[in-house]
Amino acid sequence: MLIAAYKVLQAALFAAVGIGALHLLHKDASDVLAQVTTALRFNPESRFVNFVLDEAALLNDPILRRIGLVAFSYAAVSLVEGIGLYLEKAWAEYLTLIITASFLPWEVFEVFRRLTWVRVALLIVNALVFLYLLKLVSTRKKQQEMIEGD
Repeated sequence: MLIAAYKVLQAALFAAVGIGALHLLHKDASDVLAQVTTALRFNPESRFVNFVLDEAALLNDPILRRIGLVAFSYAAVSLVEGIGLYLEKAWAEYLTLIITASFLPWEVFEVFRRLTWVRVALLIVNALVFLYLLKLVSTRKKQQEMIEGD
């Protein structure tokens, strides 16, 4: 249930990113983000704020469309995973297992590239989810084999 809720929440987050990317079409992303940082009372002299605004200046409509497409696609996959896990469907467990496993090598690489507590925490959480799902899937498979063997 917890993983299903996480996947649905993740889907909502990526849908929001997709909506945000489409909202920025035909606009100067740097100007919009500057207005947001002012409204949220962020320090305009902050290195982080300046970094975000500099990177936002590089965004154009084709990039925003791609960001929106990828975000909506990932949101759809996460939503399907979440609903499937909530309904306790075996295919959803396999799908989540495959997707989680596919991110682990990248996360390990990122931890070795630059060690931060956030990266280590994400790696640990995803590794634990992977191991839990692997155990769950293998247990169900053994149960099915025992039932079919009778």
